[in-house]
Amino acid sequence: MKQQQQHHYRTNAFTFALELGFFAGIIWGAVHWLCYSLKFTMIIPAFLAEPFFKHAFLRTGPGHLIGWLFFILLSIIVSLIYVLIFRKRKGAWPGITYGVFWWIILFVMVGPFIDMVKPITVQTIDTIITEFCLFMLWGLFIGYTIAMEFTDERMREPKKVGN
Repeated sequence: MKQQQQHHYRTNAFTFALELGFFAGIIWGAVHWLCYSLKFTMIIPAFLAEPFFKHAFLRTGPGHLIGWLFFILLSIIVSLIYVLIFRKRKGAWPGITYGVFWWIILFVMVGPFIDMVKPITVQTIDTIITEFCLFMLWGLFIGYTIAMEFTDERMREPKKVGN
């Protein structure tokens, strides 16, 4: 009689969040850059680097790349926070809410006060809607990916022979 071996696979939350944040930053940073290039938003791709670099530099190609790196760094930090606090939340809504939370922090609360972005009252409606949707989708990507990894038990159950 063959003895069935069970392998217990546990995802390392820290490395998973690092990897997810890295790819979330690459993907959604590229989407933000595309939206800026197509003039859906007036927020430059390097807006997160605004407090650290001159605005004229951030409007250049190398400035956009610096901004992309800042967005990747933010995505890693945000993923780590989500994994630590919300990793057992199921479904898409916690991630969407998390993205909206970060939009409020960056575009309504902190961003205008540190000259990262202009106040929401002077932004165009296209910019507001585009940025809101981008951050909502970014949060969904992070939250739902983490939810699938840490709440989906299908992959951890042993396979039944003959089914």
